[in-house]
Amino acid sequence: MDSQTSQPSQASQSPHTFQVDLRGLVDLLSHHLYSSPKVYLRELLQNAVDAITARRAEQPDAPAAVRLYAEGGTLRVEDSGIGLTESDVHSLLATIGRSSKREDGLQAARSDFLGQFGIGLLACFVVAERIRVVSRSARTPDAAPVEWTATDDGSYTVRTLPHEARTEPGTTVHLVARAGAGEWLTEERVRSLARDFGSLLPYDVRVGDEAIAELPAPWDRAHPSPATRRVALARHCHDLFGFTPLDTIDLNVPLAGVRGVAYVLPSAVSPAQRASHRVHLKGMLLTERAEQLLPDWAFFVRCVLDTDSLRPTASRESLYEDETLAAVREALGERIRSWLTGLAAGDPERLAAFLSVHHLGVKSLARHDNEMLRTMLPWLPFETTDGRLSLEEFALRHPVVHFTRTVEEYRQVAPIASAQGIGVINGGYTYDSELVEALPSVRQGTVVSELDADTVTAHLDAVDPAEELALSGFLMAARAKLDPLGCDVVLRAFHPLSVPALHLDDRAARHEQARAEAEDQADDLWAGILGSLRGSAPRARLVLNHLNPLIRRISSLRDPELIGTATESLYGQALLMAQRPLRPADSALLNRAFIGLLEWATHTEPGKDDLR
Repeated sequence: MDSQTSQPSQASQSPHTFQVDLRGLVDLLSHHLYSSPKVYLRELLQNAVDAITARRAEQPDAPAAVRLYAEGGTLRVEDSGIGLTESDVHSLLATIGRSSKREDGLQAARSDFLGQFGIGLLACFVVAERIRVVSRSARTPDAAPVEWTATDDGSYTVRTLPHEARTEPGTTVHLVARAGAGEWLTEERVRSLARDFGSLLPYDVRVGDEAIAELPAPWDRAHPSPATRRVALARHCHDLFGFTPLDTIDLNVPLAGVRGVAYVLPSAVSPAQRASHRVHLKGMLLTERAEQLLPDWAFFVRCVLDTDSLRPTASRESLYEDETLAAVREALGERIRSWLTGLAAGDPERLAAFLSVHHLGVKSLARHDNEMLRTMLPWLPFETTDGRLSLEEFALRHPVVHFTRTVEEYRQVAPIASAQGIGVINGGYTYDSELVEALPSVRQGTVVSELDADTVTAHLDAVDPAEELALSGFLMAARAKLDPLGCDVVLRAFHPLSVPALHLDDRAARHEQARAEAEDQADDLWAGILGSLRGSAPRARLVLNHLNPLIRRISSLRDPELIGTATESLYGQALLMAQRPLRPADSALLNRAFIGLLEWATHTEPGKDDLR
């Protein structure tokens, strides 16, 4: 091979520049990076604020003003910032993604910048077909103003202007709306967006003659008394979120550069619902939908705050999940926890009003925080056989705190347990059983025991052996009738007398029942597998109340068929009283028992006239 041809050509060694399709890039920005075209105004405000911040880093007494003028599908944004020279324009505006936060003299101010100048202007093509920038540098007072004009086809021009074209340092951006986007450049829309994005900006921002910034922030304003401050913050909450809060919580974390307030929701919400919060970054609204700002348990508040430490994502519409955000989340959670303990110590009426709505959130916190559980013991409400009580009050009444893990188990045993003097807590609701089990860790000497069917049965009085022997025929017929349903029949004497029968089972019995049903419906192979899983768990029980008059009459029956129908009726009624979900077999039994009772009720002896 020729030595000359083996060497790479000079052309092949030359660097190539990526060709950027501006239309495609604008489409990418509008459909994938930014959630709405409205962010164009935030980008313009960010550029203006950054330019002012850069100038003030060098000239602390420099003016700090941003003016927006919208008219006839055009928008003009003027700022008194650092400005640009012609070389700045070529390096910053003609190069996508290069930051205006250069190293020359601005290193100390880098943390005060909000965005990227080039990307910020590019975002304006979401609503504009043409962008014109006129700027004069404050660093080079003798430099002539420079003009950069670009269109959405990707072309741009740069030229210098006469000195009189702009006499003061700063930048003016002119936008001309693209087809179909004129509404975004109307004065009303610009004013609304500017107020939303820039209400906490530290500079003089105006749309026309109307001031946009409302400083100091609502949570930093002075008020004559705590009561008037609460009223003012409640008004701010209503204007911002549309509700009047139950209370307000200051969120002041100086080490993290966070200032703000949390508003307590006036109505209950699902713990699974992620709360959305408003976050400002150095005064500029970053997002209205910050979901990861607070711990999951704090779903009962909505926050608005300003920060200078949290890191935004590329779109600057959400927060970057990092160690700083995790630390801020923990600190804000501690502020909310301190507010709760403060209410418990000094304002029980407000705490009771809060817990009547949001006890679920506090229970969620208390199950992982023993100190919070100890603080909330006298306040958190639970459903018990003594009524709705706190754990503290219930534990004072009962030496052994019995509880059930499901609502169905509680409904089965509550009436009977109460009549027998057994205190029971319904642990079937969210977090309740976990909190009851944690009770001994924060209350020394408390005994907690899960209540099952055996415990309840053991507390019921046994029937005299002679009487039970006399009813052995009836009990045998009743047991034979319910045996296919996986249920035993026992005879006990208990109060209240009005309850003829009680259906008792526990989770082990229900699991065994479900396994047996699946085995009956399975093929031979699967039935063999299920059969090998058969447990020794006790079966469900129908406890007949020997003190009940109806049971005494039924137990004296001699007709096996009538005994069977009566037993099925008692079984079905006990299921309904326990509010248990009915299986298909149970529904069929209820229907059969009802029809059977009607037949017995309308039965006449042979030879008698049915019409008499």
